Amino acid sequence: MISEIKQILQEIDIRPDATENKSESKAVFVLLQLVERLNQENEILKIANQKLQYEVNLLKNECSRQQKRRPGQRVFGVREKTKGEKKTKTKKDKIKIDRTEICKVDQSELPNDAEFRGYESIVVQEILITTDNVEYKKKKYYSPAENKTYLGKVPIGVEGKFGPGIRALVCTLKHVGNMSEPKILGFLENCRIFISQSTISRILTNDETGFNKKKEDIFRAALESTPYHQIDDTTVRVNGKNKYSQIFCNPCYTSFFSVPHKTRLTILDILLCGKERTYLFDSKAFGLLSDFNVSKKIISQIMELTYDREMS
Repeated sequence: MISEIKQILQEIDIRPDATENKSESKAVFVLLQLVERLNQENEILKIANQKLQYEVNLLKNECSRQQKRRPGQRVFGVREKTKGEKKTKTKKDKIKIDRTEICKVDQSELPNDAEFRGYESIVVQEILITTDNVEYKKKKYYSPAENKTYLGKVPIGVEGKFGPGIRALVCTLKHVGNMSEPKILGFLENCRIFISQSTISRILTNDETGFNKKKEDIFRAALESTPYHQIDDTTVRVNGKNKYSQIFCNPCYTSFFSVPHKTRLTILDILLCGKERTYLFDSKAFGLLSDFNVSKKIISQIMELTYDREMS
């Protein structure tokens, strides 16, 4: 394109040096130089514009398939993935395939020259909610000599008339699905599970899943994780009564406790994780008794009975 512009300029029959007016001759010469310079800049801008447009198309996944590049070649800051690089998992890759079903073709509809060419797969997600009611027949033995009856044991986790799956589902619907107890009752009855609302309430309040024990273990481990802990409290309403929510935290955890008071003994009970409070009369305690002007006779009697010994 640049050579074509030069050729056009050379074919123009203008001779500035043959003009009598020197100012006009100089002006024509400057204008011709300006035209050539602008043409060069225009070509440079066209190339830059093509690069930018190509990069935009590449980012939009609209790059033409006919433009082949080597694997790993960088194109204006964008690099293609090589064969060894891992691809991001799609939703289909995360789906667990529980069963495979083959969809057959009616043979009467097929022409004589039809050939089998494999399968075309589609994944359809589905969920089944069904009962798994089990009748446990426990073997029974009786010993006349010991006057004692021996019974077979049910599997671990089976307690009462409802299995661990139903108890876990009740807690999930309540705490994850934010469903009320009547709604949980309606859901279970619709699934042919015959349960009372009072039983659902006991499952949620009696800690049949062992959640409170796990919380205590987590809190006890958290107390040992760092040398300091932060504490705060705020008022809350629990079953129509005013209580306090005590918050314990450090960079590794945050725990909440609903308690009726926010006294020093309440905080100690939380930190003891359910253990009984114990007291110790050591040298510091006896020093405080002296500072409070307790009589030496009483201090000596207490020291004989309790010095350096934990008491309930």
